[in-house]
Amino acid sequence: MAEVIRMPRMSDTMEEGNIVAWLVEEGDAVEPGQTLAEVETDKATMELDSFFEGTLLHIAVKEGAVPIDGVIAVIGEEGEDWKAAIEGAGGNGSAGEATSDQDEPTASDNTAPAEAAPATPGRTTTTETTESTGGDDRLKASPLARAMAREAGIDLKGISGTGEGGRIVKRDIEEAQSAPAAAPQPQTPQPAPAQQPSPNVAVEAPAQKVPAFSFGGGEANFEQTNVSQMRKVIARRLGESKFTAPHFYVTVEIEMSKVWELRKRINEVSPVKISFNDLVVKACAVNLPKHPAINSSWQGDHIRVNKDVNIGVAVAIPDGLLVPVIRYANMKSLSQINTEVKELAGRAKNKKLSQDEMTGNTFTISNLGMFGIEEFTAIINPPDACILAVGGINDKPVVRDGEVVPGKIMKVTLSSDHRVVDGASAAGFLNDVKATLEDPIRLMV
Repeated sequence: MAEVIRMPRMSDTMEEGNIVAWLVEEGDAVEPGQTLAEVETDKATMELDSFFEGTLLHIAVKEGAVPIDGVIAVIGEEGEDWKAAIEGAGGNGSAGEATSDQDEPTASDNTAPAEAAPATPGRTTTTETTESTGGDDRLKASPLARAMAREAGIDLKGISGTGEGGRIVKRDIEEAQSAPAAAPQPQTPQPAPAQQPSPNVAVEAPAQKVPAFSFGGGEANFEQTNVSQMRKVIARRLGESKFTAPHFYVTVEIEMSKVWELRKRINEVSPVKISFNDLVVKACAVNLPKHPAINSSWQGDHIRVNKDVNIGVAVAIPDGLLVPVIRYANMKSLSQINTEVKELAGRAKNKKLSQDEMTGNTFTISNLGMFGIEEFTAIINPPDACILAVGGINDKPVVRDGEVVPGKIMKVTLSSDHRVVDGASAAGFLNDVKATLEDPIRLMV
């Protein structure tokens, strides 16, 4: 019996996957565990493995974006009817049309979709949903068509669907986008809106030069680039965090002279060269158990107080930020933290992090000190209640034993979710981190 392969949920925030390349072709024999394709998620490029043995009968989407649970391929016995397999499994879209539209019924745009259960690669899942009406019983549109229409500013009510039962599908939106605009009335020239990128365009497309428009004799030149899966999710999640969690900020200056000398002495004898970021991670890790509110998260109807200390370390990559997680950081030595951070950061930059390496964080650190930034505030990384923004170390005069002497100052700012953390709790944690770094012998006990 043929098996329908659907797009699995490869990360907790994934809503669609972008098929980058197929490593097998239609007609090839495949076996369990064999990699079928490379899929770009919001966080990394991952391998899609087969759970079945047989022949790859059909590739439904050769490249481009596919929503979670969308049909992407069929595996079965050679000569088996793959169209019947898709129809029998309640497949998305027309079984005879290999497109990336993946038309399927969806909940109303005015209602938040139910959380989809994680799909196992290669497993067939049938989901019962209701037809979207958007307030009009005759209006039917696929999720992809709705997304494309929103991005292009197109009113679906003005489009006649060509899909099954009059459903509006991708090709209908594309035709509406390419339709000539009505002749303009004589008036002062206005800039024409830039065409929005289609969700089905490969996410790594190069920047496109847009024709210049005239404004009273001048020209406006700009470029537009397609939004990657990662950037879409970063925008959505950080927007939700910033405007849902009530942020507040506390900042302290830390005198880093002693830890500066300690790092120098450690690196003289250690084969693993310790960074200042490693020392900050360790200082936070040893103090988080003493401040459980800082190591907590808001869960809507309850607060989760985490017993483990799993610190996310923000890593900049061309598409945005990834946050690999150092698990049980309070139980690890400086050299272990250094080795793990370097290894995870390397994989993050190559977009090869696994799902486990990017989840489970209970606290996050974002360090821009190496970029010459003295002080900044960071947006909380859900589900954490706090994130620490770390600036650079600067030479400044300090008062020590009643005398003004040269010192090394680092500013750190703690962003906190006020639903979980109060000001006094944030101040207490930050002062303990400060005390630990200003007297780094505390890191050893």
